[in-house]
Amino acid sequence: MNASKTPHWISRFPFFYGWIILGVSILCGFISGPGQTYGVSIFVDPMIKDLGFSRTVMAILYTVGSLSAAALMIIIGRLLDRYGARILLATVTILFGFALIWMSSVDSSSDLYLGFLAIRTLGQGSLTLIPTTLLAIWFIKGRGRVMPFFFLGSALSQAAFPPLIHKLVTTFGWRDSWDILGLIVWASLLIPVILLIRRTPESVGLSPDGGITNTSQIKDLDQKLIFHETNWTLPEAIKTRSFWLLLYAGAPLPLISTALVFNHISLMDSRGFSAGIAASTLSIMAPSSLVGSFGAGYFLDKFANRYTLAMGQIILILAMICPMFIQSSGGAFFYGGLLGLAGGCVMTVNSVIWPNYYGRASLGTIRGIGTTSSVAFAALGPLPFAYLFELTNTYTVALVIFLVLPITAILAALFALPPNKRKEAT
Repeated sequence: MNASKTPHWISRFPFFYGWIILGVSILCGFISGPGQTYGVSIFVDPMIKDLGFSRTVMAILYTVGSLSAAALMIIIGRLLDRYGARILLATVTILFGFALIWMSSVDSSSDLYLGFLAIRTLGQGSLTLIPTTLLAIWFIKGRGRVMPFFFLGSALSQAAFPPLIHKLVTTFGWRDSWDILGLIVWASLLIPVILLIRRTPESVGLSPDGGITNTSQIKDLDQKLIFHETNWTLPEAIKTRSFWLLLYAGAPLPLISTALVFNHISLMDSRGFSAGIAASTLSIMAPSSLVGSFGAGYFLDKFANRYTLAMGQIILILAMICPMFIQSSGGAFFYGGLLGLAGGCVMTVNSVIWPNYYGRASLGTIRGIGTTSSVAFAALGPLPFAYLFELTNTYTVALVIFLVLPITAILAALFALPPNKRKEAT
């Protein structure tokens, strides 16, 4: 976080350059779509039919590939702290395009595993971890307001990519569709990343938020502690109770939402809905996710972060109950709305609470652990849901069993108090 010794041309911008960083970050969130489960899910049934895999085998490959990707997120976080976002994002963009093109040529289970590993590491993991960490470096007091705008890109992606991919697959087939998506990634993201991304505000002669943070108007004691930034190293952070509570409280959403979205077409079919309705339901998740993100951002600036995290778990519980009873298309859209609302809320809190609790100096490394946990739990979701469905011919059993996760995560969130270095040292 060393400040630049000579004035930088960016410091003479008529507005805070962090807003440029935000714009590119939004684009990253949007372009991550082909590597997200809502993008992959549209390919699942056509690929199963063409490649001859069972749904369980497909889920196993996706799970193992995602778990492998989760382990790599620790490395991505360390590389982010060492080399900065511009170098790493440019590299990720290039490799992500190649990974999507690789998916067009898969014929065996080993090919598919490598493809899932690559697109989950680069699309789902890196294009979320890097830009959200970058925003947390450029903004401190404004994190709650800024982070939802990143998820605007994710929400637009979730609205745009499922119907786009559905159209591509029905028009060109699933293999050519993967190739087209790879070209879209390169054409959309590579130049903005190289030209516009900068490592930290200090590196170009600026301060976070574009000025000095003023906490005099903040009433909540937890938030006052947060905005007086204290930087933690990873060894220091993992010794705090809140570190482990946050990891657990962040687990239910990626596990359950990934399981439901991965099996979404099958879930909707089990309730009597067509693939077209199912794809439209995925699109409904996007605007509701956006509402959840901005709602969470408002509460994050007003109240203790852990309360908003607990609220997200409650919404997730309601979303899990809904598929057990839906019988009309309106109910299906309501379910999609609840799942999107929970996702937007929890993802925004997780992007803000880690830098708020542990500072910016080792944020990539610390959030790399958090992202590893998130991606790993996301990887674990599809397989048990697919297996239990093939065993019972219903998703209700899986939903009831996994309700225990968000219920217990409410308690974990409420007990995750902001860490205090003085108290931890005594």
